[in-house]
Amino acid sequence: MDIKIKLFLDSNPDYKRYLRENSYWYKTLIRNPKMIDILVEEVKDKYKLRTTDKINNIIDKIDMVSKFINVLR
Repeated sequence: MDIKIKLFLDSNPDYKRYLRENSYWYKTLIRNPKMIDILVEEVKDKYKLRTTDKINNIIDKIDMVSKFINVLR
C-alpha cells in the first residue's frame, strides 16, 4: 500500500475500523490507490459522518428535548 494512503488511513480511527471490518479494501487500495475517495464515501455513509447526518441528529435531539419539556408542563 502506498505510504501516503497508509498515513491518511492511520490519521482517522473510523477509516481504520472500517478497513478492519471490510478487509477486501486492503486489496483494492493496494491495486488501485485512487479508490481512496470511494472508501471515504463508504465510511461516511456507514458511520453517518456527513453534514446532513449531523444536522438530522441535532434536529432529533432538539425534538426529543422539546417533547420532554411538553410532557413536564
